[in-house]
Amino acid sequence: MMDKDSRKVVCGLIGAGWWGTYAHLPALLAHPRATLAAIQTREADTAARIARDFGVPHAFTSAEELMAMEGLEAVVISSTPHLHFSQAQAALNRGLHVLLEKPMTFTAAQARRLVELAQAKNLKLVSCFPWHHTRHGQEARRLIAAGELGDLRMISVLMTNPVDHLIRGAATFSTHGRPYVEPQAGTYSDPAIAGGGQIYVQVAHVAGYLSFLTAARAARVFARFHNDGCPLDIFDALNVQLENGCVATIASTGATPLENRVYEVRIYGTHACLFLELWSGTMTITRREGGEMRFPKLAPDEIFPERAPAQNLVDAILGLAPAVSPGTLGLASMEMIEAACESARTGLDVKLRDLLP
Repeated sequence: MMDKDSRKVVCGLIGAGWWGTYAHLPALLAHPRATLAAIQTREADTAARIARDFGVPHAFTSAEELMAMEGLEAVVISSTPHLHFSQAQAALNRGLHVLLEKPMTFTAAQARRLVELAQAKNLKLVSCFPWHHTRHGQEARRLIAAGELGDLRMISVLMTNPVDHLIRGAATFSTHGRPYVEPQAGTYSDPAIAGGGQIYVQVAHVAGYLSFLTAARAARVFARFHNDGCPLDIFDALNVQLENGCVATIASTGATPLENRVYEVRIYGTHACLFLELWSGTMTITRREGGEMRFPKLAPDEIFPERAPAQNLVDAILGLAPAVSPGTLGLASMEMIEAACESARTGLDVKLRDLLP
């Protein structure tokens, strides 16, 4: 019998495209307690090349074939968003643990069904939010939960990242160096594949981060989008009231230069204010009665730990660590996204309970 301290989790990667080969595949290969047994991508030649180049034993062109492998325990799903729900549901029904890329699904109802299915089967369902894994993110969450800020009253977020060329239909991506696999046309620009523009591609991060930090979900949302001549949204502005009464504003766009991207989160409580700049890796807490603490700046490789979600999935399966971003945070993100889309469509303030089936 294998020693429980040496057991490895047998994993598969569904959707070995641009992000899958950049973040998840190297993460699983580097984890000492993981075995990456198979990858999947739709083109046979590409699948074979990836398996050969990275030393992965099996390559498939269909997710169904990969999930049918004997001995498989977990899958990372990094396919295009319109496939997330069906593939995650199939994986959970097969008894597999799942890391699911953002956006979790197309709708909050789909996300809720996945969360309930994972709970019923006692399986790990983990959402992919790398910023939750930073030292600053973990400490900010701890400070808020411990009451160091007092009662939360207001949050302001400005989040920019140069991805508008993808939403506009260009394939080349430039924010993470030269990709091993280029994103396919339509992955981010076709509404039937992507679901939405900036709201799905980037605001999904912000929505998950707010619930991660505050342990509160959105109660109501008022949103406006500007598509700038595109089928999908490029500029997004949201006013959000959380369940705890805290009000939040979110402004986000992909139309920004790489040299000037911003991810500023300012949290105002009755006792103190917490200021984070996620792209620069800085965090400061300022007391209302005076006094300031600056936390050590994150090293460049700590700012966006893209490999952490897949490695955390393995640790959570083995009982070595809790799931940092459980599926409930992906659900909270989808609730805010769906409410924002409905508000932008109708021009109305949307209460989350009005969207429940």
